[in-house]
Amino acid sequence: MRDTKQRLVAAGLDLLLQRGYNDLGVQTILAETGVPKGSFYHHFRNKEDFALKVIDSYMEEVHAGLDHCLGEESIPPLQRVRNFFEATGDKYSKDGYLGCMLGGLGQELAGVNDVFRHRIDNCLSVIGDRIGGCLARAVERGDLPEGSDPRQMAALLVNCWEGAALRSRLQHSPEPLANMLDFYFSAATPGK
Repeated sequence: MRDTKQRLVAAGLDLLLQRGYNDLGVQTILAETGVPKGSFYHHFRNKEDFALKVIDSYMEEVHAGLDHCLGEESIPPLQRVRNFFEATGDKYSKDGYLGCMLGGLGQELAGVNDVFRHRIDNCLSVIGDRIGGCLARAVERGDLPEGSDPRQMAALLVNCWEGAALRSRLQHSPEPLANMLDFYFSAATPGK
């Protein structure tokens, strides 16, 4: 039973990234997974509930990436943050430069669905908070200018990344992501 739910959510990760929310029908999900309609509704109240569970699963992957990259204490904090974004960019490459599922769904749904708007904004804030903690260690070490606001810097970094992810999707290219990281980290650490 749990296997079926996991299979549906795993398919949802790919399908929501590729098609978005409005272009993804339950029938497509069922055809992709071979799951009967009754099983879908046994695990999810409706398509919105399904998509929210997929977002939760996506965030589990993001947290695992953050844990892996930001938890590597032997690496300087700024490099840990950059490593996280570079690893994320590598995943985007494997996905065919479709970008960030959160960003895509946020752009599609934020103006029409408050549930998704709040959930996605919260997810991006949580990512920013995790990165901000690592940037705070960079300030403590003197790797960022004294007086820097790590939370604000992290929020800006996430915002810039989401914009670069959109451009990467539009251009089917890693260049916007790499250019954004180069610019951000050189601007954040002047003279280093």
